[in-house]
Amino acid sequence: MRSYLDFEKPVAELEAKADELRAVAESSGSAALTKEIEALDAKAMAQLRELYAALTPWQKTMVARHPMRPHFRDYLEALVEDFTPLAGDRKFGDDQAIVGGFGRFRGQPVCVIGQEKGSDTETRLRHNFGMAMPEGYRKAVRLMELADRFDVPVLSFVDTAGAYPGIAAEERGQAEAIARSTDCCLSLGVPNCALVIGEGGSGGAVAIASCNTVLMMEHAIYTVASPEASASILWRDSARAQDAATNMKITAQDLLKFGVIDGIVPEPPGGAHRDPAAAVAAAGDSVAAALAELAGLGRDELRNRRAEKFLAIGRKL
Repeated sequence: MRSYLDFEKPVAELEAKADELRAVAESSGSAALTKEIEALDAKAMAQLRELYAALTPWQKTMVARHPMRPHFRDYLEALVEDFTPLAGDRKFGDDQAIVGGFGRFRGQPVCVIGQEKGSDTETRLRHNFGMAMPEGYRKAVRLMELADRFDVPVLSFVDTAGAYPGIAAEERGQAEAIARSTDCCLSLGVPNCALVIGEGGSGGAVAIASCNTVLMMEHAIYTVASPEASASILWRDSARAQDAATNMKITAQDLLKFGVIDGIVPEPPGGAHRDPAAAVAAAGDSVAAALAELAGLGRDELRNRRAEKFLAIGRKL
């Protein structure tokens, strides 16, 4: 069943009318309503295109968090063949918020690391809603170092509200684990590419996204803190999350302008949740193009380019 966001109510009404007419046409076996149904479908699609062409930052936040939006597992299953997951950080245990391993992306061996939020109650609890513990980032470091040793490119899929902020995570060195994962990303001698597919939250995202190329889905967000948390800090009022989202410049379009990211992957009309297969296919094409640009570069050049990219952030405007 399709789930609608608050600002999509006009589209919901049109599609509900079209569905009612379809049900009547099917039960009666009449084709007389076909033109009216087609007109409603066209009107709904036009309305959808218009809405999504002018989304506010807060509306993009809602889209990025949509429960039906494709998650890392969807990208993994569609884009990577012969995937072999590796578990554990060899120090404490296995964190399931970060899933990683090796496989083939369009015939090329790759190391794949992604944050998985889960798609229902059971999987969301298992993956801790995509919020990783320190052992998750240490697992990511283990995988990246293995990829570096065997000259295998690294692909990261970012989708997290942030690293898990609980007491147990802090006791096990959350900040240190994030820092070491970020350092590992920056020091790799192989190409690495990150794609923000939903939420990119704070250091929990940066830890696996400090890459040669950073891409974002068209309606994803990338933030130093969630709009709600930022509103609580700035105005001591989480209800002002919409104001925070606007002022923080968290959209792909703003971040491309500032040089924080390198490219935007277009989404189908109505967002990736409307046509997950098309969104994932577009992401695959963009990632393939990014890897092709980095192919053939030496280890030192890859490191230097990566360093220059991040040192240049904030200096373009």
